[in-house]
Amino acid sequence: MSGNALRRREVITLLGGAVAPSLLWPRSARAQQPERVRRIGVLLPAAADDSRMQTFVGAFLQGLGHLGWTIGRNVRIDTRWAGANAADIRRHAAELAALAPDVILADGAVAVVPLLQVTRTVPIVFPIVADPVGAGIVDSLARPGGNATGFMTYEFSIGGKWLELLKQIAPGVTRVAVLRDATQGGGTGLFAAIQTVAPSLRVEVNPVNMRDAGEIERAVAAFARAPNGGLILTASGSSQLHRDLIITLAARHKLPAVYYERFFIAAGGLISYGPDYIDQFRRAAGYVDRILKGEKPADLPVQAPVKYETALNLKTAKALGLEVPASLLARADEVLE
Repeated sequence: MSGNALRRREVITLLGGAVAPSLLWPRSARAQQPERVRRIGVLLPAAADDSRMQTFVGAFLQGLGHLGWTIGRNVRIDTRWAGANAADIRRHAAELAALAPDVILADGAVAVVPLLQVTRTVPIVFPIVADPVGAGIVDSLARPGGNATGFMTYEFSIGGKWLELLKQIAPGVTRVAVLRDATQGGGTGLFAAIQTVAPSLRVEVNPVNMRDAGEIERAVAAFARAPNGGLILTASGSSQLHRDLIITLAARHKLPAVYYERFFIAAGGLISYGPDYIDQFRRAAGYVDRILKGEKPADLPVQAPVKYETALNLKTAKALGLEVPASLLARADEVLE
């Protein structure tokens, strides 16, 4: 058995039953004639033991199962767990493209862009990309035009909502550091959206770049020297890589912080608001299904999220001396105590 085949089996096992056996091996399959087996590549910028990503992949596999795609009967999955290293992602992208699968699922611009550098023919579906136009992945949201399409992480206007949320939970905040990856268009676009809303909330906003851990630590420490500060973390690979450091710095300097995903709240962050990524991966299975049935990525519009969720960590709020408004508690989809 190849190493990749072994990892694929481990993923399904580690998902803890996220993919029901009936979806993968229905009884009716035994009586059916052999079908043409289609090939799906999956490129993930994460480690194979990343439980968050395993959950997302499980949702994608569930979505495929509901649409009639059965592993071992009419579909084969070739998964590459590429980790966070850019060189490794490029290498795995080239390997997957060389297999010439019917379609590739690729998570984030960090995976999609290297794929587009090695193939302009294999269809690519992305469940999560912050700014597909700005990243050069598609020509436009309505008409992608090339061999890639999928789902946006959010529209930039969400940046203003993050700032409003921060003022709700910490009304005393008058200065906000916006942590972003300046090499990605999404980080720049979100900062501009936050800047637009800031004057109406009487807040001063400052960008903080996230090139490495040292830069993050120095910038947050310098920002925290003045009072009434807060943080907003925008989505990027750097945000995920430095999750624990950012949460630790927010706690150390007593800075209320808003994050874009519950992944941070489960690790001790204060509050998050953002798309339901599990839903995004499930919806991506629908686009993969349509491509396998003959539709072209160029004709499938990039879609915005339809489900958002708010997560709140009351223990962190208490440590920061914050009293959470009842309206915010009622609105939260998940409250950790």
